[in-house]
Amino acid sequence: MDSLFNNATTLLTFLLPGFLSAWVFYGLTSHPKPPQFERTVEALVFTFAVQVLVKFTELMLLLAGSCFVLGTWTETSSLLWGFVLAALLGAGLALAANKDSLHRVLRRAGFTTRTSHPSEWYCVLGTRPAFVVLQLKDGRRLTGYPKEWPISPAAGQFYMQMPAWLVDADPPDEGADPAADPVASPAVVELPQLDGILIHAVDVQWVEILQETDDG
Repeated sequence: MDSLFNNATTLLTFLLPGFLSAWVFYGLTSHPKPPQFERTVEALVFTFAVQVLVKFTELMLLLAGSCFVLGTWTETSSLLWGFVLAALLGAGLALAANKDSLHRVLRRAGFTTRTSHPSEWYCVLGTRPAFVVLQLKDGRRLTGYPKEWPISPAAGQFYMQMPAWLVDADPPDEGADPAADPVASPAVVELPQLDGILIHAVDVQWVEILQETDDG
């Protein structure tokens, strides 16, 4: 029983840096957490990468120690450096995913056409900040700036700042030439008394991204 407990403790200690890297990565990005089995596999991959970084750090410190004394490398040193490098690895991968750095290089090299973002939904809303129009399922239309938006269209809320309702314009007067204004612009009902509106993503039928004009 003691042997089994010791083996489990050793295995857990060995995998902890990998789980820490994964925890930091998913905590700093909008990527959904995979199932438990895939998370374990990812932890193994992260653990291998952390072990390589620890060995490299050990070699560099030993080389530096040949010039001046820094201390003695021990198992505790290896463990502490493992946790530090695991956190840095997860943060670095999260930064690369949020900035689309690695995939941008791979796209230029022709290896892929994809981005590092979790979905097209997040890619458009996260990389192209702009005013949008939310077409609600009940027929209403709301425009504004989405300061916050859901990770998935199936859950979460939009926080729309500078909100305004778009309503159908009045019909043309009787006898007016319909060719003079074939497409009437919708009337804008501004809501200056509000800082913003929360809209559930499940109530949104589609999202229109507005182009930036010369006058802003």
